[in-house]
Amino acid sequence: MIYLKRDRLQSVPFTGSYVELKEQNKISSSIKDLIIDKTKACCTGSPKRLSQYLFHLFPVLAWLPRYKVKEYLLGDIVSGIIVGIVTIPQAIAYSLLASQDPIYGLYSNFFCCIIYFFMASSRHNCVGTFGVLCLMIGESVNKHLKAAGFSEEEGLTIITNATLAVNGTVCGRSCYAIKVATTLTFMAGIYQILMGILQLGFISMYLSEPLLSGFVTGSSLTIVTSQMKYLLGLRITRRDGAGSLVMTWIDVFSNLGTTNICDLLTSIVALAVMITVKEINDRFKSKMKVPFPIELLVIIVATLVSHYFDFSGNYKSSICGTIPTGFKAPRAPDLNLVPKVATDAIPIAIIGFAMTVSLAELFAKKHGYTVSTNQEMIAIGTCNFIQSFFYSFATCAALAKTLLKESTGANTQLNGVVSAIMLLLVLLAIAPLFYSLQNCILGVITVVSLGSALRKFADTPKMWRVSKIDTVVWWVSMLASSLISTEIGLLVGVCFSMVCVIVQTQRPRATLLAKVSGTEIYEDQFTYKELRIIPNIKIYRFDAALYYANKDYFKNMLFSKTGINPSMVSAKQQKAKKERERAVVNEETKYRCFAKLNILKTVCKPHNPPENVVPSITMHTLIIDCGAMQFIDSVGLNVLKEIQTDYNEIGVQVFLANCNPSVRRLLHNGGYFSNTSKNVEQFAFHSINDAVKFSEREFQEKKKINETEDDVISSHDNHTTGADI
Repeated sequence: MIYLKRDRLQSVPFTGSYVELKEQNKISSSIKDLIIDKTKACCTGSPKRLSQYLFHLFPVLAWLPRYKVKEYLLGDIVSGIIVGIVTIPQAIAYSLLASQDPIYGLYSNFFCCIIYFFMASSRHNCVGTFGVLCLMIGESVNKHLKAAGFSEEEGLTIITNATLAVNGTVCGRSCYAIKVATTLTFMAGIYQILMGILQLGFISMYLSEPLLSGFVTGSSLTIVTSQMKYLLGLRITRRDGAGSLVMTWIDVFSNLGTTNICDLLTSIVALAVMITVKEINDRFKSKMKVPFPIELLVIIVATLVSHYFDFSGNYKSSICGTIPTGFKAPRAPDLNLVPKVATDAIPIAIIGFAMTVSLAELFAKKHGYTVSTNQEMIAIGTCNFIQSFFYSFATCAALAKTLLKESTGANTQLNGVVSAIMLLLVLLAIAPLFYSLQNCILGVITVVSLGSALRKFADTPKMWRVSKIDTVVWWVSMLASSLISTEIGLLVGVCFSMVCVIVQTQRPRATLLAKVSGTEIYEDQFTYKELRIIPNIKIYRFDAALYYANKDYFKNMLFSKTGINPSMVSAKQQKAKKERERAVVNEETKYRCFAKLNILKTVCKPHNPPENVVPSITMHTLIIDCGAMQFIDSVGLNVLKEIQTDYNEIGVQVFLANCNPSVRRLLHNGGYFSNTSKNVEQFAFHSINDAVKFSEREFQEKKKINETEDDVISSHDNHTTGADI
């Protein structure tokens, strides 16, 4: 009876709102022709095309001629001076973090500001030394220093000088450290330039905000830990690699007895003053036009006090020492070190361009202009590439200085030139004055500058309420980057973030929909109240793409939500059919036996078993809402075919709704509609409401056919009964 009803159903004419769409004609071209056309376009030279390349490569050529002097100049100069003042102490402090002499931090900030001015598409990014990058550079530098046989305490070669001979001279510890750092920066710059040329800016999308935030916070913990020896004046070896944070704290507590009291007291006073002033700056930033430059004031006062009281001679306090003036002659990176540092440069390049691109997009959106992510990668890559020839290490956009730059009235990258001039004054004349500056002051400046990253711990409860997955990604990235290492932590964070995305697509939300009364809108019937459930129709929604990894979950949730497993129902129907046939045979056998004994036929007339032996199906239509399915692969297509076949066998028709064009094309090309009627695509509706209306009309037509059938059968049975009597 079920198959008869399905055949009758297919004969009903289609009365739904079916729309047939024809695809536009596409211009077919081979890959070979495309490559040839692109090559011709790139190689065809003309003055106009050359100017376009120059304007694209150097955005300063476009905005500088239109520079509004009266509107922009004052803000750029004031902001540039303030940022330059803040950059000076940070440049010196971050040099220790990168295991370099203070002068190299000043070089790095000076050259990157000049180069970025010419090539940046962002107006507000402030490039320079960044704590996380300096930490990663310092870890790599220390690793190679140990491999080359240098002692951190003595600063001399203690194993062999054979690997350190350069042009007939022996390179000391400081010389070798900057060689490693510049080669590392050279490779990072090449990677970033190549990514920009190859249009790989989309890679930054895989570094989500929770991942980056957790990575920066975890790295900040490592930075704070590495600065404890300066704050306490301890003579301990720097730890690098997996577990360096835990091992460093063990060393700190083991050597507390050797704490330098002078450094400790200086650190406490500097911390108290800087944190207090920083809080005042943050609390009254709306009323203060310019934040108070507490870092510079602390450096000046601390240097004067250390010099006149001779902290180095009287209390054995660690100081910066001689900082030379002027510039050194350019020198190419050591190409012999390239194979050794090529791997270490990859995470530095990724973090550098990710921070630069994300900040550029953030402030461009805030101020209503556009930036080119690929140009930003080329810009920061060129900065690193060129400055690697000038005794500088890797730089990128820094959040704290960019916020300061934007809040103090900066309008264009001319601000960076003003900051570079401030650094130039220090490099040419002022640098030697920092001779007596204590290293503990530099450590304090580094720790205080990481306050915003460390305050992210307070945001995790709010993040948990918004998204539990993002919170878990943040914690995993933070713990991995702090407890293991920065490079491995970044890799762990990326891998875990991608696993979370895969898990979300493997086990997405699956539900049944019901109608919002008085509308054509359908919503989750388990979430919202007062929704009207359509009788005998189940509307199933799956909030993810259907592919090989979630096919079983798709079917299990479908059977669970609808309460019908077609395979089990079909098996029960087959079993009931066999029992019915067996019962008919038994009744016919009894009838023949009784007929031989001349017993009345009316007494032993064969009869059919009760209809309730066959499982009843209250649902006559299943509608699958495909609105959230971005794509369906071949495995997902086979699942839909299987579901269509299985439900049709038990008398339930299957419709699809809200399929996007790519899904409809796959269904058509994959033969999904081969088991339906001639108007095959009528079973993939453009809306749920159309599918529901069509299903209800089909049901009414089927009901009329069944009633007519039942009348005919009843009339025939009455006639037969009368004849038997």
